[in-house]
Amino acid sequence: MKNNWKSMVDCKAYETLTLLARSPFDLSAENALTAERLERFHCKGDEFDLLYGCQRVTPEVLDALQSLADECKLIEQFEHMRCGAVMNCIKNFPSENRQVLHTACRDIFSNSPACESATEQAKAELASLKTFLEELDQGRICNEQGQRYTTLIHVGIGGSDLGPRSIYEALLPFRQKDRVVHFISNVDPDDAAAVLEKVDLSRSLVVVVSKSGTTLETLSNETLVRTAFENAGLDSVNHCVSVTGESSPMDNPKRYLRTFHMYDYIGGRFSSTSMVGAVMLGFALGYEQVVDFLQGAANGDSAATNRDIRSNSALLLALLGVWNHTFLGMPTVAILPYSQALHRFPAHLQQCDMESNGKSVQRNGEALQIKSGPVLWGEPGTNGQHAFYQLLHQGTEKVAVEFIGFRKSQRGKDLKIEGSTSQQKLIANLLAQSMALAIGKDDVNPNKRFPGNKVNVILMANRLTPKSMGALLALYEAKIVFQGFCWNINSFDQEGVQLGKVLAGEILGAMSGKEDENHLTRAFLSAARIQ
Repeated sequence: MKNNWKSMVDCKAYETLTLLARSPFDLSAENALTAERLERFHCKGDEFDLLYGCQRVTPEVLDALQSLADECKLIEQFEHMRCGAVMNCIKNFPSENRQVLHTACRDIFSNSPACESATEQAKAELASLKTFLEELDQGRICNEQGQRYTTLIHVGIGGSDLGPRSIYEALLPFRQKDRVVHFISNVDPDDAAAVLEKVDLSRSLVVVVSKSGTTLETLSNETLVRTAFENAGLDSVNHCVSVTGESSPMDNPKRYLRTFHMYDYIGGRFSSTSMVGAVMLGFALGYEQVVDFLQGAANGDSAATNRDIRSNSALLLALLGVWNHTFLGMPTVAILPYSQALHRFPAHLQQCDMESNGKSVQRNGEALQIKSGPVLWGEPGTNGQHAFYQLLHQGTEKVAVEFIGFRKSQRGKDLKIEGSTSQQKLIANLLAQSMALAIGKDDVNPNKRFPGNKVNVILMANRLTPKSMGALLALYEAKIVFQGFCWNINSFDQEGVQLGKVLAGEILGAMSGKEDENHLTRAFLSAARIQ
């Protein structure tokens, strides 16, 4: 890539949107939220419908957002990314200088994949996984007593944990009955201890995930787990599988029963459809369900290439986010899934979004002139309604809300209670909250007054399945990428996490007596009363 993509502040559409933002559509005005508006502001997707009538937009704003997408060449950049252009870079400064090809992991269904070499590698890893799962199912890979493995312990942190964990939790109803997965991520030793206390190690596999093979937290937890196997009289080599980069320290057949590879063109927070997530999901759900999950993601990638923002949910969601954040000054986004199965999905998106777009330098090396990514957070409804919705409705903070809902429950186990099913009550609450945030309510008592004009969208699908989960993941990944392109930042590195790691190493050296303490280290150790 030549690093000459246009910044949005240099676009004619930026000026237009700045003017339109001075008098945005008033959702709380009388008869503002009409049936016609709700029908018109509706983007239909393969799995998810995007309902955006409760945004402060007009057709003129949408036209300007379309112009912004065109001037910034957002679709062209997305297609360059998918084809293997080096997008992880900063002009004139040292950086990772990598391709960004998480999409290649699910481009396996196409007769003409966007980046054939990367997709061929993905196919090879998937074939290796299929063989491994067949050997597990047939008992050819088993424990020392000839018993089949029933538990998998997934050891990783950051992108090697948050995405896979959220997807596993989301798809629990599709889990094979004799399989269960536990996760260890935090270097806090209590995290590993809590998992090790409740598993039968003799029937447990461990998958250790680190692209570099040097992640301190992951290696520390791997050592704790291996020690537990040794203390139980078991050979950990027969129980441990690795997912790592080629030629990393973890690419070692003497230490691992099997190794699967992830490549340097797949960033950790975008890695769930690579072997980082697929090994664990394959064990838990079975190979065919993994394929369905990848198919949903592939369909999402394909849909994201549509140039018409009114027909491209990922692009539209991204541009609505830019409108709210950059032009209307909304600093945070709440992701509120009305599905308990998605209870960890906001945590994954926190990393995927904020680690990607929490930047202050443009791709040309110059300081960013506008705000980049928002703060992202969230919890499932209806639990959140009894926690923080007070602030959403009557607080002074501006929060853009993204609801996620499903017309049918996953498990299909429901009853009519007082005339309606629990799923109907759940969806009724979602729709009611969306309307209440938008239109508000006037009252002579100011304490009972709801100002309205609180923007939100609804992503609605039929049912949460492996395929729809893949589509949802790809939709949000594309949204994040589009917004980074729009703000002209590198969404694919994470220098912001490095300084703390370096200083932690210095402090550990001081604590162990291996390095001289500087005055600042001494002060911190003393203040914390740590010897």
